[in-house]
Amino acid sequence: MRHILRTGPADRRAAEDAIAGLYTLLGESRPTFEWVDSPAAAVRLLPPDLTFRPAGPWPLESRMATLASRLRRRLDRRAGTGREPLTSPAELPPDPVPALRSGTRVESLVDGGVSGVLRRVARHSIAGVLRAELPERLGLVWYGQHEADWVAHYDLHRRVCGGCFSATDAEQLELWATLARSCGWWWPRAGRCVVAERPSAIRTEPAPGNAYGEVRLHHADGPAVVFPDGWAAHAWHGTWVPSWVIDAPTVRRITAERNAEVRRCAIERIGWSTFIDRAGLALVGRAADPGNPGCELSLYDLPRHRGVTPTRLLHAVNGSVERDGTRRQYGLHVPPWFDDPIDAAGWSYGLRGAQYAQLRRRT
Repeated sequence: MRHILRTGPADRRAAEDAIAGLYTLLGESRPTFEWVDSPAAAVRLLPPDLTFRPAGPWPLESRMATLASRLRRRLDRRAGTGREPLTSPAELPPDPVPALRSGTRVESLVDGGVSGVLRRVARHSIAGVLRAELPERLGLVWYGQHEADWVAHYDLHRRVCGGCFSATDAEQLELWATLARSCGWWWPRAGRCVVAERPSAIRTEPAPGNAYGEVRLHHADGPAVVFPDGWAAHAWHGTWVPSWVIDAPTVRRITAERNAEVRRCAIERIGWSTFIDRAGLALVGRAADPGNPGCELSLYDLPRHRGVTPTRLLHAVNGSVERDGTRRQYGLHVPPWFDDPIDAAGWSYGLRGAQYAQLRRRT
């Protein structure tokens, strides 16, 4: 987790030597290195479309991906992973020692309590937010420090679960581990490699349930991740949002936003009661939510803006409970001809109101 959240200058010598070692495994000479201060700067150096494959040998980046995937398949066979599904966060015991004494397999705890937690932090939260901030195509990219989840997975199966890897596989795993400890994202190309520095700041909060120290990106007063060149990404409780959601949420921006997740985050940022009051929303109707017992559906008229298609707002409560026991509230855009909240809720699921009214439970 420390490597995933690490900030500050990269260990350039260690990163370059590790990447050169991977090039050697592909039969390639040491590349020239171009260091940049953020993934956005790296993307600007790379071709915008990397999907074309010319006739003949595959590009080096595709061969690098094959090298990594073959290593992981061999390590999976050696570690015996894949025999059981990863433990879900809700199933993780608060203390692993009594669980082990009661018969829980150590592999399950390693998979769920280490690999699963690190995967959600590194891939779903941090890497996912950074990718969402980049509009350009990334091509084949390796995430450096944000690949510590799978490196830790195999390292722990070797050290804790008794997995036995061949010497050559262990050496290659160490190259990937060195990269997770040493640098940010990197893009290998024939004869050259673009490598990004680590972030200068990463801001997080405990994830719901806080199983085994899990965190997610969040900062209510600025960017959640900042790189040395100033490029940044914003996140609200683990969800990527454009900067205006944090810096300047307004009723006009919220009502014009088409992405329901972004709209939800922006409303949460200022508060539902504040949003309804500032927007001057006119209540069209309320009804008990048949698909979510104990909760209510509220339908509002949205203010009309020039150039924005007229809609109404359906205020609903999520049918699924979050890991912290709460339920998210959503504002869903629905066509302006709906007067009945039940009909509007049914429309959002592709159902008629009469069909939605018969639901026992929605998610």
